[in-house]
Amino acid sequence: MSLYALLRNNQSPTEHDVEEAFDGNLCRCTGYRPILDAAQTFSNKLAACGNSKGKGGGGCCMDKGEGGGCCKDGKEDDDQPIKRFTPPGFIEYNPDTELIFPPSLKKNEFQPLAFGNKRKKWFRPVTLDQLLEIKSVYPDAKIIGGSTETQIEIKFKALQYPVSVFVGDIAELRLYSLNDGHLEIGGNITLTDLENVCQEAIKHYGETRGQIFNAIYRQLKYFAGRQIRNVGTPAGNLVTASPISDLNPVLMAADAVLVAKSLGKETEIPMSDFFTGYRRTALPSDAILASIRIPITQEKNEFFRSYKQAKRKDDDIAIVTSALKVRLSDDGIVENCNLVYGGLAAMTVAAKKTNEFLVGKKFAELETLEGAMNSLEQDFNLPFGVPGGMASYRKSLALSFFYRFYHEVMAELGGESEGVDQEAVPELEREISTGKEDGEASAAYVQETLGKSNPHVAALKQVTGEAQYTDDIPPAKNELYGCMVLSTKAHAKLKSVDPSAALKLPGVVNYINKDDMPSPQANRWGAPHFEEMFFAEDEIFTTGQPIGLIVATSASRAAEGARAVRVEYEELPAIFTIEEAIEQESFFNFFKEIKKGDPEEAFKNCDHVFTGVARMGGQEHFYLETQAAVAIPKPEDGEMEIYSSTQNPNEAQVYAAQVLNVQANKVVVKVKRMGGGFGGKESRSVQLSSILALAAQKTRRPVRCMLTREEDMIVSGQRHPFLGRWKIGVNKDGKIQAADIDIFNNGGWSWDLSAAVCERAMSHSDGCYRIPNFHVRGRICKTNTMSNTAFRGFGGPQGMFIAESYMVEVADRLGIPAEKFREINFYEPEEETHFNQPLTDWHVPLMYKQVQEEAEYEARREAVTVFNKEHKWRKRGLALIPTKFGISFTALWFNQAGALVHIYHDGSILVAHGGTEMGQGLHTKMTMITAQALKVSLEEVFISETATNTVANASATAASASSDLNGYAVYNACAQLNERLAPYREKLGPDATMKQLAHAAYFDRVNLSAQGFYKTPEIGYTWGENKGKMFFYFTQGVTAAEVEIDTLTGTWTCARADIKMDVGRSINPAIDYGQIQGAFIQGLGLFTMEESLWLRGGPMAGNLFTRGPGAYKIPGFRDIPQIFNVSLLKDVEWKDLRTIQRSRGVGEPPLFMGSAVFFAIRDALKAARAQYGVEATVGVDDKEDGLLRLESPATPERIRLSCVDPIMERARVAPKEGEKSFFIAI
Repeated sequence: MSLYALLRNNQSPTEHDVEEAFDGNLCRCTGYRPILDAAQTFSNKLAACGNSKGKGGGGCCMDKGEGGGCCKDGKEDDDQPIKRFTPPGFIEYNPDTELIFPPSLKKNEFQPLAFGNKRKKWFRPVTLDQLLEIKSVYPDAKIIGGSTETQIEIKFKALQYPVSVFVGDIAELRLYSLNDGHLEIGGNITLTDLENVCQEAIKHYGETRGQIFNAIYRQLKYFAGRQIRNVGTPAGNLVTASPISDLNPVLMAADAVLVAKSLGKETEIPMSDFFTGYRRTALPSDAILASIRIPITQEKNEFFRSYKQAKRKDDDIAIVTSALKVRLSDDGIVENCNLVYGGLAAMTVAAKKTNEFLVGKKFAELETLEGAMNSLEQDFNLPFGVPGGMASYRKSLALSFFYRFYHEVMAELGGESEGVDQEAVPELEREISTGKEDGEASAAYVQETLGKSNPHVAALKQVTGEAQYTDDIPPAKNELYGCMVLSTKAHAKLKSVDPSAALKLPGVVNYINKDDMPSPQANRWGAPHFEEMFFAEDEIFTTGQPIGLIVATSASRAAEGARAVRVEYEELPAIFTIEEAIEQESFFNFFKEIKKGDPEEAFKNCDHVFTGVARMGGQEHFYLETQAAVAIPKPEDGEMEIYSSTQNPNEAQVYAAQVLNVQANKVVVKVKRMGGGFGGKESRSVQLSSILALAAQKTRRPVRCMLTREEDMIVSGQRHPFLGRWKIGVNKDGKIQAADIDIFNNGGWSWDLSAAVCERAMSHSDGCYRIPNFHVRGRICKTNTMSNTAFRGFGGPQGMFIAESYMVEVADRLGIPAEKFREINFYEPEEETHFNQPLTDWHVPLMYKQVQEEAEYEARREAVTVFNKEHKWRKRGLALIPTKFGISFTALWFNQAGALVHIYHDGSILVAHGGTEMGQGLHTKMTMITAQALKVSLEEVFISETATNTVANASATAASASSDLNGYAVYNACAQLNERLAPYREKLGPDATMKQLAHAAYFDRVNLSAQGFYKTPEIGYTWGENKGKMFFYFTQGVTAAEVEIDTLTGTWTCARADIKMDVGRSINPAIDYGQIQGAFIQGLGLFTMEESLWLRGGPMAGNLFTRGPGAYKIPGFRDIPQIFNVSLLKDVEWKDLRTIQRSRGVGEPPLFMGSAVFFAIRDALKAARAQYGVEATVGVDDKEDGLLRLESPATPERIRLSCVDPIMERARVAPKEGEKSFFIAI
């Protein structure tokens, strides 16, 4: 839709226009690269570079129009051509044939509207006078412009507005005028229109006098997404009074005047007087914000700039935002100064002491800079526990922004002296992203169907919106909607629950809780311990724990009812972090270890022994489709049909049968597709579907529920945070001799899958490195967070992160490059892991070499070294990271699959298998395997859904093993059918169609249905004995990444990533490339951006703060590598790989490749610290030296705090005795 909107408005967009059009669209599992490649086929390739003003940069030669050459000249575009295609049944896009806007509607004259009842009134005035009359009668009426904030308040904060007034059709509020000394804009002009007005104002007034409009334009470029800017308005932004607004500091620094109007009265309010407190303004209750007057800057000696820092560069709310203005006399004395900041107080504020200090000072003197920095420290002397957290970082940003502004002004004044820090001026910009895939990867083994890059079977349905997901199922006539009553305390006794007020509300039908269970045991779930409860009983163990379920005639009424249920608690002490759990010895009854050799003896003989701690946070799944299910009771025999967005239909069936007190054969669970899963719907989806099944049984009516994003994030669990304490023994030659590791994961409040996650982390804590003496122990911390669960990688990325952390830190201690240290310690083919499994088809060393050659790694390493020596505030870093990921469920019994294949009279084939489709292309691969095996075209094969009544007892779609397991099961069924059809192929000849073969076989009474089965051979590991084969094989890969960081702010960009994966003989390279790109970007988010935070104090203490896209940041389109290359290993022999097509699982293994960006950031930070003499002491295990200990994720805050420049050091805020941070980082 975003692309279509762009093309409707601009038939020839630039490459930048295309990238910008996708702001606000989030779907990191796609990797974004394929979407951009497709979208760029519509672009005009002659586009400006990353410095263009259209991108908020300082200027590009392309901005000047035609002629004069371009900075991009001479750069060869050797990308593979992207071909447009017209799928069958589609009309090729042609702008000339677009439907025009109906002329009759253009002529329509707007009339005022009013409608509603006693509870709610809506008005739509069409003139300003009408609006003012309404406001005089209803002074508390909610003014609706773009409704971007109002909808959030209504949906998530449950605010009610009895009277609402839509002002979007009042032309007077959207006017603007370019006056002699100021620009006046209507309060309700859209932000998109304001961008265009700013551009016009810059042309009208000139660059110098239009500096303010350039500052506004810059802020708007990074303000939300285009969809929001199309409807959002400056008046709405102002009256919301957000302390982190991007526009408010600019308007305040510019000394703008707000024109407020009420009936018969006009008031001018200076911006400096407008904000009166947190979310409070001086706007009279009966007034509206009619217009804004923005002064222009002087022709000479006045300077105005705006800056912003957020967790994510694009489409994100600010951490700190600022607008800085200074006016000088002809002899360089500060005549007027207005430094304004957002994000440093409860409202947008001016730096009063600094403003006062600067007036009268000679700007160009270094004493002025130093004095201003001192004054800023006083203006923004944030306590460690400041609301919003990040005290040191926010304070450093205040100083850094002014430092950048000061030197930008100095540079513009023409200062060439030593006092001008030219390098502090430019901000980090990124180029248009590009990328390559190796289109010939499967050429050596491609067959009629297998090995070809066929499109995803549902791709066209998904991009047109025709694909049906669980909540798209048309509602039944008597259907009810469920909404869970969730706990709001982290740990408490449940004193009382009173649903009576809810049951009196219109539309509320019933309340379901633990008392509706057939037995106390039925309320327990989560094999093998069955400690988790569907509904809370006497004690609450986490926020978001279900207490009950309200069912009502609509989703909104159910939500209203859930809010009306009264719950009384008696709060108990809560544990959140791994460190707290260790201190209080709060563990689940779990302890596992893997031991090989004698580490303790080996340590005695090592040249060096080093210790350290690796720490990484969790990750929210953030699938597009939240948890959803529909339960439909049947009138006979207690039957129940459940449509669920689940990776695990079998478990959903088992637990639904349990709560319904019926046999499993009475319950059918069906899954058409999921809108993403990533492990979050492996076990956690069972909770919702079972609760809805119980509600449907009790009410005898269908019940559905789709969790809101907020509900999903507080209920469904995350990736496990991990802490690893390691001790490594190494010799002078760089060979590691011994490792001793303690691993702790944060399981949350219940077991879930934490044991298996911990086991996989332990088995991957060796990375790709042979360590002859190895001892690793694993524990699970019991805390009061939501129960953490499966997530793509399932402990593997955490184990490998611990491994790569000790590799880089030990390399620093030895004083050798990490790349060389890795190479020295790589496993050789056939060598055994610490769990005694030989590595066959071992290609990591080969790929390590190939990636270095293809990515020109050595030359770029030299270039990075030179760059870092020449730049003070910019640093670049490189990293080369390998991976090996074991493929198999660690629980042996899950390594099995079934399939059912039918051939019909017309030759069409219906396939059912136990795997579920969540966008990963499993059904696509299964149809390809079927088509190849039965020698038919893809069009003749169809997979309808996954259901428990077609394939029973199926394992969850997880562990990257689904193609292997289900693929062989499908192949097994096809082999049976081929055997039955063989006589007819021989009789009818090689050209016989499947229709002819099926007819002939049917008339001979041959069974044209076959059930296939497969179980992974050979595997079976015994813990304790350290014997047996844990994994069937290992998927491998190597990634090189390069980043550039702005150490003044902590901003970074990934300049390039080169990924090479060994996926064996690919079934479908296009699907595999998509999986690799998506997993890499999801991994990039895990290791650099996605941070979960809990509130420490206040009425919401113990609640998750990052419970939606506003606070929890996943990578967007402009966070992907600027150059994003992916290739598959080819021209090798896979001797020991005995999977379907000799392919390898690809879903999870590439995720850890995203850590290459983390380690590249660490590499850049090492250079930044070395500049000030802060480095690791070589050969000594010193806890207090300059070794860089970087936790994951490497957020801009952590990046900046890892720097040791004078600005950062003076900004550090130390906690006072007993003082704690505002947030808890789990």
